[in-house]
Amino acid sequence: MAHSAPAPAPGPVPAGSVGQGDVNPWAAGGIMFAGVLLLVDGVLGVIKGISGIASDDVYAHVRNYTFKFDVTSWGWIHLVLGIVLGVVGWGILKGADWARATGVVIAAISLIINFIWLPYQPVWALVSVAIDGFVIWALCTGESKAFI
Repeated sequence: MAHSAPAPAPGPVPAGSVGQGDVNPWAAGGIMFAGVLLLVDGVLGVIKGISGIASDDVYAHVRNYTFKFDVTSWGWIHLVLGIVLGVVGWGILKGADWARATGVVIAAISLIINFIWLPYQPVWALVSVAIDGFVIWALCTGESKAFI
């Protein structure tokens, strides 16, 4: 029987370093936050959509814009996108396997749509673009698990 020496105690880990197999705490917490953000963004998208469908006076009217749509059309786009964002956000919080990849794709689509929507509501479009960028980063870097 061979007698083996005990494993040496690990030394101090430099601040900010993440070893192999370690999960970046920002990314791990970011996935849960990304799921919540997708849920909230979905609810806000539904509200934006209903507002655009119900009244043409809610958003700015844009002239001579390459991606010009009727406000009602934008309403339907945001309504459908909001529903999908909410469902995917819920799936991420439940830890569904399909939700993470779908979340990256739908957040990228949302980012593009909100960029095109910039002339209609610049502040909210930029906020949505920033949220979608964070969601994409968090879903691409963190470890999957169920949160609820």
